[in-house]
Amino acid sequence: MTPTGEAEEAMRALVRDLREALAAAGDPARAEQQRAYLKSEMDMYGVGVPATRRLATTTAAAHADLWREAATWEAALRRLWDDATHREERFAVLAIIRSKHSAAYAARMESLVLYEHLLRTGQWWDLVDETSHAVGLVVRAHPAAAARMRAWAADPDLWVRRSAIICQLQHKGHTDLGLLTDVIEANQEDPEFFIRKAIGWALRDYARTDGNWVRAFVETHPGLSALSRREAVKHL
Repeated sequence: MTPTGEAEEAMRALVRDLREALAAAGDPARAEQQRAYLKSEMDMYGVGVPATRRLATTTAAAHADLWREAATWEAALRRLWDDATHREERFAVLAIIRSKHSAAYAARMESLVLYEHLLRTGQWWDLVDETSHAVGLVVRAHPAAAARMRAWAADPDLWVRRSAIICQLQHKGHTDLGLLTDVIEANQEDPEFFIRKAIGWALRDYARTDGNWVRAFVETHPGLSALSRREAVKHL
């Protein structure tokens, strides 16, 4: 949907205000350190994650009209993300998704379209892992989303696969064990470090809820990598 003239102007104002707030809070020395750590091709302002979240939610609050309908919510977040000049602007998108401004939309099945876009264009663990939290909101709210996660688990894009594996982190007793089993089994022999680490992380997280289930899973899946096994049982 093409934004109306009023919505278009509001989105431009949101982007402008957020950039100004992040630039004012930035630290050039820290920016270079962060950029090197994250191996980021994008520039960075040098604003930490907690501060970025605060600035994002404060700025979003000043543009309340954008969060009153699903269409403008998604369009505004896409605009911020796709037009980002600095990495923190993408962190800000993820912070807004976590905020009260997204309460009506974040767990909608339809929002998976946006989240998949963020995964495919984010292409690194920091952005992908935070996006996966949003994916998990949908998975927990809609059992039908499990079918989409099974498809993602076989996707050529490793970051989409990683998201399918870790999207149930912190779901505890609400974890869909059939889904967790399927997405891990689809990737257990993948040599990619970020996939093996994700498998171990997902199992280690669920081990806090049911350690016996995780032990049995590891014992009955000889195809798991040494890294995945080590991570899975780290605290058992």
